[in-house]
Amino acid sequence: MSRITVIGGTGYAGSAIVAEAASRGHQVTALSRSVPSAPVPNVTYRQGDARDEATLSASIEGADVVVAALAPRGPLAGVFRDVYRTVARLADAAGVPLFVVGGYSSLRPAPGAERFVADLSHVPAELHDEIRAGAALIIEDLPAAPATLDWVFVSPALRFGAYLPSEQLGRYRLGDDVAVAPEDGGAISAADYALGFVDLIEKGDHHRTQVNLGN
Repeated sequence: MSRITVIGGTGYAGSAIVAEAASRGHQVTALSRSVPSAPVPNVTYRQGDARDEATLSASIEGADVVVAALAPRGPLAGVFRDVYRTVARLADAAGVPLFVVGGYSSLRPAPGAERFVADLSHVPAELHDEIRAGAALIIEDLPAAPATLDWVFVSPALRFGAYLPSEQLGRYRLGDDVAVAPEDGGAISAADYALGFVDLIEKGDHHRTQVNLGN
């Protein structure tokens, strides 16, 4: 079993990944600004600010896998990419793979087509900055990381989030950077996304690439 650190381990995606990984017997550490009221059994929770490099370093030290599940809003608005660059640098220095919870808008509707983020005219303007910040990780930042850093960017289907709960089906479909259901974006529950996410960690057969999960 692996020692998995989840940065942002109490958020929507992060908490589901923590629960799934722990249920499989992995040794899980979750870093977040607050400790959950109903912690997952056998999970180590660390309370701290991801903007603090010492906090990140202490959480990544000794891990076999690092999962980054932070959102580009709230305290991280404006510094989101800087925090992820620090996470990537620390994971690279530790010699461990980095798995990133991505967003739908960084995907493409078809092979070679522009990413959805290229046209946000149908999205409320107040969401544009965070969508672009999230997409920039896979468009610019991760590809520019040293070749020694092994990373996987895992995007969910369009309908994914606490505001769009989906039925847990106990299955998922795996795609590359083309949305698995391009007609409508598809949907996936947090539990099914976590199921696929932890499968990707355990199988370890994707490297420095983007994938997406949908039902």
